[in-house]
Amino acid sequence: MTSPRPRRTLAADATPPRTATSAAAPGGAPAGPTGAPVPAPRALPSSSSPATEAIPIVRAPQDVGAAPAADPSATPQRRRRPRPSTPRRSVARKVAARPRRRGAAPARALPVGRIPIIDVDPVTEEGRFPAKAVVGEAVPVRATVFREGHDAVGATAVLVRPDGTDHSWARMVDVAPGLDRLEARLVPDAEGDWSFRVEAWSDPYGTWSHDAAIKVDAGVDVELMLTEGALLLHRAAERRGASAMPPTDAQVLRDAVTALRDTHRPPQARLAAGLSAPVQSALARTPLRDMVTLSRRYPLVVHRELALAGSWYELFPRSHGAHRDPATGEWRSGTLRTAAQELPRIASMGFDVVYLTPIHPIGRTHRKGRNNSLTAVPGDPGSPYAIGSADGGHDAIEPSLGTFEDFDAFVARAKELGMEVALDVALQASPDHPWVTEHPEWFTTRADGTIAYAENPPKKYQDIYPLNFDNDPEGIYAEVRRVLQVWIDHGVTAFRVDNPHTKPLSFWQRLLADVRSEHPDVLFLSEAFTRPAMMLTLGKVGFHQSYTYFTWRNTKAELEEYLARVGGPEAAWMRPSFWPTTHDILPPYLQHGGTTGFAVRAVLAALGAPTWGVYSGYELVENVPRPGVEEQIDNEKYEFRPRDWARADDLGIALLVGRLNEIRREHPALRRLRNVRVHATSDDSLVAFSRHVDAAHSPTGRPDTVVVVVNLDPHQPREGVVELDLTAFGLPAGRAVVAHDVLAGESYAWSDRVWVRLDPQVRVAHVVHLEHPGASS
Repeated sequence: MTSPRPRRTLAADATPPRTATSAAAPGGAPAGPTGAPVPAPRALPSSSSPATEAIPIVRAPQDVGAAPAADPSATPQRRRRPRPSTPRRSVARKVAARPRRRGAAPARALPVGRIPIIDVDPVTEEGRFPAKAVVGEAVPVRATVFREGHDAVGATAVLVRPDGTDHSWARMVDVAPGLDRLEARLVPDAEGDWSFRVEAWSDPYGTWSHDAAIKVDAGVDVELMLTEGALLLHRAAERRGASAMPPTDAQVLRDAVTALRDTHRPPQARLAAGLSAPVQSALARTPLRDMVTLSRRYPLVVHRELALAGSWYELFPRSHGAHRDPATGEWRSGTLRTAAQELPRIASMGFDVVYLTPIHPIGRTHRKGRNNSLTAVPGDPGSPYAIGSADGGHDAIEPSLGTFEDFDAFVARAKELGMEVALDVALQASPDHPWVTEHPEWFTTRADGTIAYAENPPKKYQDIYPLNFDNDPEGIYAEVRRVLQVWIDHGVTAFRVDNPHTKPLSFWQRLLADVRSEHPDVLFLSEAFTRPAMMLTLGKVGFHQSYTYFTWRNTKAELEEYLARVGGPEAAWMRPSFWPTTHDILPPYLQHGGTTGFAVRAVLAALGAPTWGVYSGYELVENVPRPGVEEQIDNEKYEFRPRDWARADDLGIALLVGRLNEIRREHPALRRLRNVRVHATSDDSLVAFSRHVDAAHSPTGRPDTVVVVVNLDPHQPREGVVELDLTAFGLPAGRAVVAHDVLAGESYAWSDRVWVRLDPQVRVAHVVHLEHPGASS
């Protein structure tokens, strides 16, 4: 049985006074129908007061200081004889003398607030770890907002600048009808430590418009409802201060008040004036908000664009220019100067970052030979991950590669070509590293007195000693921070961190925060193929990006699940980087898929995540594995690997990679993470997904929608139907739209159900840009 709604006297209503810590910012655009785009954030009045950290309970004026009313139906209580008063000091002494109970007192719960706000996102552990965004990215903020009874509620998401002032707000709209789940999107416009909060409020206009429409139509309390509507709109129009309406909007409401009070007009005409589109728009811009309740303020760290979207190219500098001496037959290493000659070729494919594996001196003790053999022969260069020799450690350059002057020239040339330089950070040492003799306490000593080498059973790395971060954490921290600064000073703006999951999270949290405080433009990519909790927490403690399990996600079901997951709630903390291969990994799909398999994985990696990368040689379809393992034969970690790049044009992968990077630059939807949708297909080898940004959140001011359909079968043609929800893109349902295949240079007419056929010998994918009617190009 539904309880009757208590009557409210709107004439007596007044906007309750705000607490000293509450913000006076009004709400935003009206809640549209289900599935409508979330309105863009708007600027707050400059007079808005600072945000609060707690949830204030904002009471109506008549509630402030009021004692609870007596309940006449309650059972009479026995009267107690009053006790003589006791001085406060005596009471304090008695309390102090009482024995303490075991266990700490439970923490007091935060007040729920007059209008409850729960389950705010993106928030983890009550804001322990900040959510992430980049400049210009629309951040979805969600909360569950409701109240007792049937009166309408509204909510606003407020973005707070690093200096604590309110930047903008957006009216939250219903995204889960019946579940009180609301969402808005906020867009930071600068780097720094931002925050956000949610403001919930009773919506008197929403309550009146709902009730009046029903009652006037039914002929119930007609004059009363119209009178209450006039009083409500009069109150909204005459507000002063930060919540005052613009003069033109206030006049719209005054005109509606006049119409509502005009008894010479029919009731329905009077009501229509109070419910008109101009009135609703005016109150959407400056809503009337009662009982305003604020959530806590939650952290949001904002990075530069490359922290979210970019393309990386990995290379071993020593292989580029490496050759055999014609006189002796011995290998001569490539250098940083010869590697720099490859930069124009890499830049022509559209890459943003050139990533160098370690360039430090390589140890000789237990040096590995070709294909990870235990015995090196003369001329074997050793693994660059066995860092350290008599020539120096992590702060030095392998002499055969050149000098710091050569490195500076490499960085300068990359910058000229529009690329940044990333450097591998492998916190480990060869037995010959200066750390081993200068700081033996930084390593683990075994029972027989030897230093423990690295193992990943059944693999053994006798040429590498892992650091023990518990022996001298402060000493190790100071040295690593110093080493990073050396390379930052020489122009490195990104670090790819090798196996960060084998080091303490507390170390990374401190180190990354320290570097960011002085160099906020420096990025860190986590190479952690490990358990999901560790990968996600590495993102939470400060890593900007992370390698992922995309490399092993090959089937339709696996890819659909993975795309949805990395673009889901955890995207607020862990930004994925998709790599088809690495120097350590050659997955079975690419071992057997041939050139078309490499094309399939390039499309999925480049368009499935805002950040992707390839390992040098991908253009040449290097797909021969070392027997029994998922890595290439003649692995470049253990030998020089010069390549004939002229073959790349014949294979076509380099051209495809270049076009994919070009498409990514042309379409802002492909440079965002949280906007992915997976679409049903009728064939088990056809995967379809899309990315969309609406005009309000697009840097071009135009909507952008890209649909990708990929044939996962590298050998056989596949065909089937793709199901699209065009209304999710702001397009009309049931009508054909122009679909430009930006990969093939063709155009089609697509609707909600599209039949496609993909022959991998002709094309492995459709990459389709849907044209929005009326959107200027």
